[in-house]
Amino acid sequence: MTASGAPRPAFAPWDRRELPGLFGVVESARRVGNYKWIEMRLFEALGGWVATVPELDVKFVLGRQCYHHAWHAELWNKRLPELREMNTERLTEPPNEEMVKFVDAVRDPEAPELTIEKLVGVYRVLIPRKVAAYTFHMNATSRITDAPTIRSLGFILQDEMEDWREGEMLLQSLIQTPEEVERASRRQQALEDLIRSAGGITGPGTLGNPEGQADEAAEGVSVG
Repeated sequence: MTASGAPRPAFAPWDRRELPGLFGVVESARRVGNYKWIEMRLFEALGGWVATVPELDVKFVLGRQCYHHAWHAELWNKRLPELREMNTERLTEPPNEEMVKFVDAVRDPEAPELTIEKLVGVYRVLIPRKVAAYTFHMNATSRITDAPTIRSLGFILQDEMEDWREGEMLLQSLIQTPEEVERASRRQQALEDLIRSAGGITGPGTLGNPEGQADEAAEGVSVG
């Protein structure tokens, strides 16, 4: 109580945080499970390519970055057990079958001469989509109830932006001829069509509200 007898406000006048975020418990759990799934798949893809790419500079970068995604999956896994009684393994899944098709297509180029196709899938399609999804989540969730998730997002986004920049530099060094430009363009368009069909990293509503999600957020709180 203040000296005047009125209850003390919950937050200081300069603190503009709001208690509810956009996501309720179920939606937060679903998204975090999708994030963990995609990070695990990307770890596997980059790690597998290390043995097949002939360019040493690319090999070194992929070998280092694959462990970033393993760590990201670990961070997301740590967020899942706090979501009441939800099973972490059950939640670690893609949003839909279209996303599985997209990831399979990203991982598909195995031949040593397809380094451009490998890198386009990761650095011009998948990682930009991840950055967008993670940034949206950070902006849409509650800074009070979801503070640990926001902290994890900060670490992950820093990695993603640095990896994205490094991967794009590798691509630009590899794309030297009109034919290679065309290869990169065809590859990007094919993968963009697939992830558009999936609706993004967490399916339809990745960067907005799926129908009914706002109602769920109003009824519960997000990750603690």
